[in-house]
Amino acid sequence: YVQAIVTGEGPVENWASHIADPFAVNGLTSAYVTQFAPSPVAMFAASGRKAAELSAWYGPDRNKWLGPFSDASTPDYLTGEYPGDYGWDTAGLAADPTTFAAYREAELIHARWAMLGTLGCLTPELLAKYAGVQFGEPVWFKAGAQIFSEGGLDYLGSSNLVHAQSILAILACQVVLMGAVEAYRVNGGPLG
Repeated sequence: YVQAIVTGEGPVENWASHIADPFAVNGLTSAYVTQFAPSPVAMFAASGRKAAELSAWYGPDRNKWLGPFSDASTPDYLTGEYPGDYGWDTAGLAADPTTFAAYREAELIHARWAMLGTLGCLTPELLAKYAGVQFGEPVWFKAGAQIFSEGGLDYLGSSNLVHAQSILAILACQVVLMGAVEAYRVNGGPLG
């Protein structure tokens, strides 16, 4: 996000320039970059890989946050059964299994919303660049400021769909819509 703000380019243009010449843009060499990539990278314990390949990422002999110096400091409740468990929990967030399950559920929900947000950032710019759809401002970090302009903000470039002129009205709609979706999920919806 910071790079997009600094360069003044949207995510598609940034991505295209990095794909065209990634080492010139970043100033990195492949030798430098590959020293940080572990092999093999495992995403989930249930991926079907052999247990020997996953032992670096799961279980008591997994990689830990301080490497060999963190053996005595790993809490007993961090057993290495979840992705991202490197034996570090100074705040004790995973000490209670019920609370930890709630935190994991909240993180999954936030990840789903973040994926939708990414889609919402990329779609207008892709449509404007490759499909010829005209938007007031397709770049995601400039688009929100249109609501403060004289004519307000037209969603998808059409005043017939949603014509937003009040940030408070948009905030109220967001609260109502998100509240309805979350109430449906909590009360037994398909993701609840």
